[in-house]
Amino acid sequence: MAIVYDELMRLDLPEKEFSYTERDTMLYALSVGMGHDPMDLDELPFVFEKNLKALPGLATVICWDDSWAPKTGINFQMVVHGEQRVTLHKPMAPQGRIKSKVRIRDAFDKGAGKGAVVLIENSIRDAATNEPLVTLLSTTFARGDGGFGGPARKPEDGPPAPHAIPDRQPDVGVTAKTQANQALFYRLCGDRNPLHADPAFAKAAGFPRPILHGLCTYGHAVRAVVKAACDHDPSRVAHIEARFTAPVFPGETIHTEIWRDDKTVSFRARLVERDVVALDHGKIELRG
Repeated sequence: MAIVYDELMRLDLPEKEFSYTERDTMLYALSVGMGHDPMDLDELPFVFEKNLKALPGLATVICWDDSWAPKTGINFQMVVHGEQRVTLHKPMAPQGRIKSKVRIRDAFDKGAGKGAVVLIENSIRDAATNEPLVTLLSTTFARGDGGFGGPARKPEDGPPAPHAIPDRQPDVGVTAKTQANQALFYRLCGDRNPLHADPAFAKAAGFPRPILHGLCTYGHAVRAVVKAACDHDPSRVAHIEARFTAPVFPGETIHTEIWRDDKTVSFRARLVERDVVALDHGKIELRG
């Protein structure tokens, strides 16, 4: 099966309802590095039910569902996350009942042997009030699906342009070492893609070993910004975006570089051991 552009654009995915609990909120925080020091009183509220806080990155996992993926024609063994944008219409609650509506916004054919980019939107609402809570916009790089015959496009028709990192030294940096079993923890938040657990699957996909979920790296970086630029107040975060630029292997050390410019915080995640940028063009917009 391959991508058929017109069928992909006509794909009407049903709205689904989900619930997430305090346990899910704490598990997510632990899975992106919170709680390494159980005596850290700034991090404890993210991993302990007393006065529990929800990290803004939790929005990426509260309604995780990829059961619709086979309907797209995409070869998901060859898929990697390209970019993730999160718009929080209000701060994340530590538990809730929600509705999720996924739609394919567009697909961009890079040509035979060059892959394709698929733009996916997820609108999340409160299940009781129908109030908008979060809008997720992601790009998926389908490495095995180039040349499907998508319509010709101008550059301005493509995915959103990436945020430009300031041309100066970072204002602050936060370093966190991931655990060797980090991906095995993170996959319990929802994404059970065997790429992150099964060595044989990872090898078939072109990697020497299972890689860390891109959204786990994303969560580590957002956690760093909440620490360094928000004084551990996640309710200040209104919008997040970043581009995935290199795979991370569990056990590597993530150093998040942070630039502060009023309500705009720019960030970039670099792997210490290999001096490779794994997450680039990061931007967080703050409230208040």
